[in-house]
Amino acid sequence: METIYFECLESTQKYLIDAIKKGKLKPNIAVAAKKQTAGVGSRNNSWSSDTGDLLFSFAIKKEELPEDLPISSASIYFAYLMKELLSSLGQECWLKWPNDIYIKNKKCGGVVTHLYQGIYIVGIGVNFVEKGEKYAYCKVKKDVKKVLKSYFLLLKKRVKWQEIFRKYKVEYEKTKEITTTINGKKKLLKNAILCDDGSLLIDNERIYSLR
Repeated sequence: METIYFECLESTQKYLIDAIKKGKLKPNIAVAAKKQTAGVGSRNNSWSSDTGDLLFSFAIKKEELPEDLPISSASIYFAYLMKELLSSLGQECWLKWPNDIYIKNKKCGGVVTHLYQGIYIVGIGVNFVEKGEKYAYCKVKKDVKKVLKSYFLLLKKRVKWQEIFRKYKVEYEKTKEITTTINGKKKLLKNAILCDDGSLLIDNERIYSLR
């Protein structure tokens, strides 16, 4: 994966989406920044960052990913790969449905996924710098560029969705203890059913994770 590095961007994902749509960049390509001034989180919330955090976005064609990966499970898939990488580097963490990386009971990162003309454009942000009491941060002793390289090598392996899902189902039990925002409302996931395609069944309504 070719990676373009910037000192500062408004948002790596906004930059990459715009560049892909205008034909300035083509997949497979990634952009990374030391700092973002207007990062985008879940549900278009802002995501604050500091110099030293892991901040990047990448574009990859749908056919370069496992054939069994449902579109609705993309955020889970990309986030779980990052969670596994961080765990391999010694940082204990887990994935809250569908795209938030947690350390204990605090968020430390997340993934936002867009699908544009058969191209997944994925934004990932992980706190590597302390943020105070509200958020957690990863205490990994690795250079950001090396972490990026390791992530893209993991992505290149094209791990099957069913292999990821089998492990995620066990971890999903932690999600049942907390709430998530669905259609603008906070909902406890205690009685939610995790379906094979990564969606949730809540009160007879299917909720999908691509966002």
